[in-house]
Amino acid sequence: MSNFAQQPHQPAPSSGANVKIAILFGAVLALLAANVYLFLQLDQTRQDLTKTRESLQTEIANLREASSVSAQTSKRTLETLRDELETARRQASLAVGQAKTEAEAKVAQVQKQIELEQKKNLAAQQAIRQEIGEVKSVAVETKEKVGEVKSEVGQVKSEVASAKSELEKTIAELKSVRGDLGVQSGLIATNAKELAALKALGERNYFDINLGKTKTPVKVGDIALLLKKVDQKRNKYTIEVWADDKKTEKKDKGINEPVQFYTSKARIPYEIVINELRKDQIIGYLATPKVTVAR
Repeated sequence: MSNFAQQPHQPAPSSGANVKIAILFGAVLALLAANVYLFLQLDQTRQDLTKTRESLQTEIANLREASSVSAQTSKRTLETLRDELETARRQASLAVGQAKTEAEAKVAQVQKQIELEQKKNLAAQQAIRQEIGEVKSVAVETKEKVGEVKSEVGQVKSEVASAKSELEKTIAELKSVRGDLGVQSGLIATNAKELAALKALGERNYFDINLGKTKTPVKVGDIALLLKKVDQKRNKYTIEVWADDKKTEKKDKGINEPVQFYTSKARIPYEIVINELRKDQIIGYLATPKVTVAR
């Protein structure tokens, strides 16, 4: 026998065991990797939580500050509104008092006006009563005066009738004579009464003559006259007649004598009748035709 005892034969490890070991080793590695990943994720999550917490704290602080500012602002606004409300109440109270005072003053004024109007109405009524009395008195007087006027009217009618009769009588007494040109004149007047009757007839135009001695001719109607001489003893006078820019002398004419002359305006003669002679003065009238012709 040999020195060394023969060892029993041990079989070599199988390949299946190696695979298991490898898988186990891999699992351990995967577990370690997962733990590392989880650790990293946990650390990241912690960091995120920390940031989130800080952000929340900042926002909470801002909200607290904003809330504090808002509360202070609201408080100030509320105090302002309270002050304004109190001021408005005081103003309203003052306004009510003032309005009351004004209303009372207005009422007093209106009452005064009413009293004044009542006094005016009373005075007006008294004045109306007085006027009515005066009107009645005037009516009585008027009635009396109407009677007097009727009487006066009757008298006036009588006077008018008498004047008309007198005028007709005067007209009947008027004369028609030949003039200094030998032309039959119209009716002539020898005094103021008869001249008034002629004017009332209206058959001619009549112009009064009251002529004194002058240096230049005096206009009478549409002619001009110049007195040259008056002879009161002989009842004669001499005049110059200016018509159509021509001068004609009428010499030694008598009282109530129709002094006739023609003009380019009429086919019948103009007539001058002098009724009164005074010293250096003659009084009478000029008679001209109603109908004239154009030159």
